[in-house]
Amino acid sequence: MTDVPQLALLVTAGDGPEECSMAVGHILERMQGEAEALGLDWSAHVTTKRKGSRSATVVVHGAQAARFGQAWIGTVQWRVKSPIRKHHKRSNWFVGVFKLPTAKHNHAHIAEADVAYSTLRAGGPGGQHQNTTDSAVRAVHGPTGLTVVVREARSQHRNKALALRRLQDLSDGHAAAEEDAQKSRQNRLHRGLERGSPIRVFAGLSFNER
Repeated sequence: MTDVPQLALLVTAGDGPEECSMAVGHILERMQGEAEALGLDWSAHVTTKRKGSRSATVVVHGAQAARFGQAWIGTVQWRVKSPIRKHHKRSNWFVGVFKLPTAKHNHAHIAEADVAYSTLRAGGPGGQHQNTTDSAVRAVHGPTGLTVVVREARSQHRNKALALRRLQDLSDGHAAAEEDAQKSRQNRLHRGLERGSPIRVFAGLSFNER
């Protein structure tokens, strides 16, 4: 059994204000729901600072990974009056979603000895063909806290092997984002938001798509 396609994305507020960090949180929730609806395994590593979720590395696995990327890669706009600054005039906030390159150097090897596994009943899409045994696996990498859930195989053994691989993929995606960020203070990922042509637009505190 070969591994399924994967896609690594960076979701970033760039240099935007706290409202953009709030938008990152909303986007991650929406992304996870859409990924699960497409039958994709979802993993995310969020970088937080004082202002909230500044950026996140997202890795999805599954046959529809490319389709998922097409729906998100670009600039995402959130139209809402500031929920934080009552009299602030600005009502448009932007977040960038970029496809991550493969890391040239792996900064953190995921050793199986550092991974804690637990099993759970497989869930998600699948209908009558859904695997209902307790074969799904949650894997947590102790040193970093990276977490993945794998449910596609029918055996715990295979899902554990996939989970270890995907922890490495998530670590590599985060490393790729850091490598790119270190190239320049004006790097294209964190600062290259095209505010004039959003790929998706959401509005209001309920984050409804327009």
